[in-house]
Amino acid sequence: MRGQFKVAVVAVLSLAGFASVARAQGNSQFLTPPQAPAQGRAGRQAPAAPSGPAPRNAAGRIIIGALPNERQGLWVPGQTLIADPKDIPFQPWAKAMYDFRQTTELEPHARCKASGGPRQLITPYGLEILEIAELQRLFLFDIGGPHTFRTVFMDGRSHPDEVTPTNYGHSIGWWEGDSIVIDTVGFNEDFWFERRGLPHTETLHMVERLTRTSSDVLEYRVTIDDPSVYTKPFTGGFDLRYRGNNELFEYMCQQANYAHELMVGRDAVEKTIDRSSVIIP
Repeated sequence: MRGQFKVAVVAVLSLAGFASVARAQGNSQFLTPPQAPAQGRAGRQAPAAPSGPAPRNAAGRIIIGALPNERQGLWVPGQTLIADPKDIPFQPWAKAMYDFRQTTELEPHARCKASGGPRQLITPYGLEILEIAELQRLFLFDIGGPHTFRTVFMDGRSHPDEVTPTNYGHSIGWWEGDSIVIDTVGFNEDFWFERRGLPHTETLHMVERLTRTSSDVLEYRVTIDDPSVYTKPFTGGFDLRYRGNNELFEYMCQQANYAHELMVGRDAVEKTIDRSSVIIP
């Protein structure tokens, strides 16, 4: 009996190894070959080598999402601040609102509201970026929160003269070297564009730049220009890490939500903010 069990285990491990090799061979035209780990003193493994270069398609363009032979892939953030608050050029009223939001924590995203700009990229569950060249569209699918996706038009169009304000705004994009540049206007004021509550108005103009600098690092930079809120434009950003062969999962945001205190903030729980319910936003 033990002999049969050992044979079964060896067979499973062999199949798993074969599958891994097959995936690697299937993507060999996009990636550099893996390097054997270097050996340090006394046979100890040296620190991991840097990740390989960013993958490219047959035309030489960076692949921003999953490789052709991968199931899917996700980009996961490492931090949540786009800039140090002390370096942000607030107008006085905007700084007062920002400070107030630090005490209430009434973030719309925690109440399942779609949130545009960098906030879409800093959900801890990650997001999928999908470019469909035939449609000349870029799609950003996020897992946690609102069950929505964002569309970036890559067909050379301009923003329309009249834009109905929405949580994601109207986005147009283009390739600029190895970076995707996304220009967005037409935001409403129903969301926070980052996690800590930097204010904005409907005059917000946002320019994002996504650059895959290596096989598993995506550099995200964003310029915020909202003259109603800030005395001048400012730029910030963060990096995301790639998780290959991971896919989106169904995220039940509102049902069975066990973090209702976070949905209304500490002051609401302590009754310093009058709320009719700790569940309903």
